[in-house]
Amino acid sequence: MTDKRRIVLASGSAYRRELLKKLAIDFSCCPADVDETPLPNEAPAELALRLSVEKALAVGRSHPAHWVIGSDQVAAFDGEILGKPGNRERAVAQLQSQSGKAVSFYTGLCLLDSASGQHYTALDRCEVHFKPLSRQQIEYYLDMDRPYDCAGSFKAEALGIALFDKICGEDPNALVGLPLIKLAGLLQQFGLDVLQPAAD
Repeated sequence: MTDKRRIVLASGSAYRRELLKKLAIDFSCCPADVDETPLPNEAPAELALRLSVEKALAVGRSHPAHWVIGSDQVAAFDGEILGKPGNRERAVAQLQSQSGKAVSFYTGLCLLDSASGQHYTALDRCEVHFKPLSRQQIEYYLDMDRPYDCAGSFKAEALGIALFDKICGEDPNALVGLPLIKLAGLLQQFGLDVLQPAAD
């Protein structure tokens, strides 16, 4: 990294924070306060990209002269956007409907130079293929992971990985919430190489 400006992750997500640590860069976190309601007829991919940009811009307003990382993930099943279950009953229903089927996850990414307003974006698509799941398996899984704050009702970084037959995508980190391969590429577009030492 060759720029002395600070990097800020526009998120309060512990999952994204842990992922970003993999790139061995100094950063801070600031949750972005944006309305995540989809627009009428907005496609999942468009929603993920729009919200990633809005999050970066929102945090950029309070963090001038920073590199701001915005990211948002949208899950889609049978053409419908999947929300976070919020409770056990809805999580059971989500996993029962997804049993033996595929769910698509779209993760939008935005890297903003808040000093100039210039930003780059990227989109990652990952497809998760669920095993056929019994009610007993679903109940046991929910007891173990309690994934009520996760779209699709699972935590792929924990026992949730056992729910799947396979995952099809470019970057396993994207499923957890932050596509690091694409992020490293966006940083490179701004001349920031994570494989170079930081400037003094």
